[in-house]
Amino acid sequence: MSMSVGSAGSDEPMMDINTTPLIDVMLVLIITLIMSIPPQTHATKLDMPQASPPTNAAPPPVINLVIDSDNTIYWDGSAVTLPELESRFRSQANLVPQPELHVRPDKWTKYDMVAQVLAAAQRNRMEKIGFVGNEQFM
Repeated sequence: MSMSVGSAGSDEPMMDINTTPLIDVMLVLIITLIMSIPPQTHATKLDMPQASPPTNAAPPPVINLVIDSDNTIYWDGSAVTLPELESRFRSQANLVPQPELHVRPDKWTKYDMVAQVLAAAQRNRMEKIGFVGNEQFM
């Protein structure tokens, strides 16, 4: 018993082209061309005006707000309560330039107290808020 490869009873040679090596070569060429194309940058060049730095501009005042581990709030060294803090935020938010608020929570302060202070600052439109003393958490 033998296996027949072509049509039965035909002694003619097989005339089909083997396309597998051709496809392999084409894939290698496509990959080579894709890798050789330089990356396209979609940048738009604009001639923006250069801002001149303000001369003799004093830095805005700074409010140091310390939150102690026993939930005591200190405004530039003096202890304040949360309602007093709200009224101070209200008065400071209307100043031009608005003072920077540097919040320094103690390492053992509960997050709830810090969140209440930040919420009070946000309600009263304090815009320049930053955390100071983060090196104690490292």
